[in-house]
Amino acid sequence: MEKIILTPIGTVKNSVKNRKDSSWGNDVSLIILDEQYACGLKGLEEFSHAVILFHLDQAGYEKERHLQRRPQNRDDMPLVGIFSQRGKDRPNRIGMTSVEIVSVEEGTLAVKGLDAIDGTPVLDIKPYYPAYDKKDASVPEWVDRLMAHYF
Repeated sequence: MEKIILTPIGTVKNSVKNRKDSSWGNDVSLIILDEQYACGLKGLEEFSHAVILFHLDQAGYEKERHLQRRPQNRDDMPLVGIFSQRGKDRPNRIGMTSVEIVSVEEGTLAVKGLDAIDGTPVLDIKPYYPAYDKKDASVPEWVDRLMAHYF
């Protein structure tokens, strides 16, 4: 397959220095955009939420360990494939989170609930459109148990 090369548009700044698997809900992060993309935030202040795509630069992927595993390695979770979960150790190390917008300033987006650590490269920012992003969705029962303390 052809390789794809992506260039970050900015960087996450927050107080989270180590990887964690819970309690992201109150974390406020700043996304500091590269100067050439700063004016691209215009209009985003009218939205309540955004979708952030980022590079899980500190994650790793080992096929034998991560292609199938129990989410968060919890014994009470079923054995499922990586594409059935949102785990960080993925083949392409791409993270995606819907976040609440706290504020939009020149070149800086403040958000709440971004599950990315300090220094994480940001690949893209998209406005959250309920018509596209939240439809009548269903998940297995174990997802509700898994997410009980995540945010």
